[in-house]
Amino acid sequence: MNTVALMGRLTADPELKHTPNGIATTSFTIAVDRHTKEKQTDFIRCVAWRQTAELICKYFHKGKMIAVTGSIQVKNYKDRDGNSRTITEVLVGQIDFCGDKSSSPQPASNSDDFEEYEDISDQDLPF
Repeated sequence: MNTVALMGRLTADPELKHTPNGIATTSFTIAVDRHTKEKQTDFIRCVAWRQTAELICKYFHKGKMIAVTGSIQVKNYKDRDGNSRTITEVLVGQIDFCGDKSSSPQPASNSDDFEEYEDISDQDLPF
């Protein structure tokens, strides 16, 4: 099974590009914190296609938190000098909004804020 789920912040504004056939695509990197004793961050390259790419470029920007799910893909290629290179990236299948860098947490509701409710018995229920 090849499934990955990550949550992190975009390291740069994503840029929408199109293939010669007109298919939308974008590549971006997210900074994902490791939960270890010492703070460590991994920078994970991601690629998205079609409507997912368009959505990312429209609503996400540098510093914004994003959650991605998808699969890992490994590509092998030769660079300009003929050296073999390998790139590992996440092929994004789904994204989720996770809040914003500037947003502050909402205070928890106080139970006194709720209206009083009438206690009803099972006999009062219509089913």
